[in-house]
Amino acid sequence: MTAPVFVDSNVLVYRHDTADPEKQAGAETWLAHLWRTRKGRLSTQVLQEFYVNVTQKLKPGLDRQAAREEIRDLTTWGPVSVDAEVIESAWAVQDRFGLSFWDSLIVAAAQASGCRYLLTEDLQHGQDLDGIRVTNPFLEDPGTLAS
Repeated sequence: MTAPVFVDSNVLVYRHDTADPEKQAGAETWLAHLWRTRKGRLSTQVLQEFYVNVTQKLKPGLDRQAAREEIRDLTTWGPVSVDAEVIESAWAVQDRFGLSFWDSLIVAAAQASGCRYLLTEDLQHGQDLDGIRVTNPFLEDPGTLAS
């Protein structure tokens, strides 16, 4: 796989979710692959959602310092900022595909970062969103994606 992969916050959170060892292992496999290949992409929205979920909702979660360190590491992936242009694109995605605004922001950020794949369990696996293929990380492993 040579194409960039946009990672939704749920994948980052599952990496720390001891309540679901199968999904935790799947998330770890994907993230290790994306670190190794340097193909991971994300947005400031994803980082914000990750922080809130692992420090406030996940039980047991991460302490704030550990979550902040992980986010600092993930900023090396060059997060897309949610700006006016991304918001305009999100509205177009929302109108075209009928997604929630938050999911549309994720798709718009994936488009802005030049991704071919969107790694999430929140959307329909295999769906094509204007050239971005939704990939459920728990149904497909990194080796199955084309470049």
